Amino acid sequence: MTLSTTRRVVAAGVVAAALAVPVLPSSAQAASSAPSAASRARTADGWLATRLVDGSHFEVTFGDLSFPDQGLTIDGILAFASGKVAEKQQKAATTWLTQPDILAGYVGDGTGESYSGAHAKAVLALQVRGKNPRKVAGRDLVAELKALQAPSGRFVDRSAFGDFSNAFGQSLGVVALKRAGSSIGAPARYLAGQACSDGGIPIQFEQITCTASVDATAIAVQALHAAGKKSAAHNAVAWLVAHQNADGGFGDGTTNANSTGLAAAALAIEGHDGAARRARAAIGTLQQGCTAAPADRGAIALDSTGFDPDTAIRATTQAVLGLAGTDLNTLTAKRSSNALPAPTCPAGTL
Repeated sequence: MTLSTTRRVVAAGVVAAALAVPVLPSSAQAASSAPSAASRARTADGWLATRLVDGSHFEVTFGDLSFPDQGLTIDGILAFASGKVAEKQQKAATTWLTQPDILAGYVGDGTGESYSGAHAKAVLALQVRGKNPRKVAGRDLVAELKALQAPSGRFVDRSAFGDFSNAFGQSLGVVALKRAGSSIGAPARYLAGQACSDGGIPIQFEQITCTASVDATAIAVQALHAAGKKSAAHNAVAWLVAHQNADGGFGDGTTNANSTGLAAAALAIEGHDGAARRARAAIGTLQQGCTAAPADRGAIALDSTGFDPDTAIRATTQAVLGLAGTDLNTLTAKRSSNALPAPTCPAGTL
């Protein structure tokens, strides 16, 4: 349920401007007047912008303590770019992320500690923002990522804490290197070769029992699509379609916004429009409308059990990818506006 690859947290809001984008109460999702998926994505982005700390990053809370979360902040950058809004916040988040200590706390120092998934995700974020990941904070993140590629093609971690590499990092590594113009033959073949017999992709590689995951399969489709691995991508999408819930959503069990967002994007880029529409509709039922507290409107709840602000930020960032049908291989922040869309509610709504 998460695209974040952060293994450890390093100790180190903006009020949204109103822009009329109609959002209906979740109890009145009339098909004839419901906002489009693109409008929902922008409204969700508008809410996300209000949750940034100092207008530049997201934090994660453990008990009474809060810490900066680089991975979640990157999720926000990708979501804002997908909706083509919040340019000011995208720029501030990128500036924050590329501070030497903040960056090193996420990807490692590049020598003794170096994390492949975080490298891949950081490289992708910089590419989306039009920045050069080969020249950031005095480092070449592309070269560092390539140095973490094993002979098998698998991206691995170099760390005293162990190797936590998985399908997310592998998939994002393929996409990031493809965008960087580097060879992706070996890592793409490795990823395709890890598919289970049913076509799905497991989150953990080289396990005795191969058990596919919705999230891992969805993000792998992005990489397989980018690499031109048509057969593997087709099989992975077929697995997703076979595991779509009756309500249109996805999850390794009941529907959740994170999994549904990742899956909807994968379905869209592979041309499974009907399944993608059903997934986007499922996300729409989780978006907070005019019956919600004003501060929550536009946010996307993790699941149907109710709105929880502690899980809504990550749920919303990943749900936006599905609403926008984001292709990570081509996503760009270019032409993003400073708009922070907010719901327009009927007169008299509190």
